Amino acid sequence: MELVRIGCACLVGLVFAVSAVSKLRDFDGFARSVPALVPVPPGRARLLAIATTTLEALVPPLLVAPVTAPFGFGLAAVLLAAFTAAVATSVRRGRRTACRCFGPSSAPLGPRHLVRNGVLLACAVLGALAPGGLPPRAASRWPPRPGWPGRC
Repeated sequence: MELVRIGCACLVGLVFAVSAVSKLRDFDGFARSVPALVPVPPGRARLLAIATTTLEALVPPLLVAPVTAPFGFGLAAVLLAAFTAAVATSVRRGRRTACRCFGPSSAPLGPRHLVRNGVLLACAVLGALAPGGLPPRAASRWPPRPGWPGRC
């Protein structure tokens, strides 16, 4: 199961790293697109864009260390749930809002974005629930020595 956790961490971390870097490369464009997706007061869109990008950028480094990985998966899951809710609301209302998830784009948000976010959300939850490898006490006995009780 440790490989599942590592695989989930790699996938979720890479997606969040690419997303954060893409938003930073065209931050003004991303900040201008926020009100079309989330109803925010006029002066708050840029603040929400800063918070979103900052939190996205925090996910990959949190996923690197086993001690902080649960926090990284948790943050990723919360962000993905919020993104999915915003996209679902936009799609349900029939808005043709452009997806700026990974930088400048003219592709409108749609069901494929909901599926993508759902898969990533499931991966974040699976990664958070997957065991983090051998417990410290068992790791001190690895590899097994002659006479080790766990030997086949």
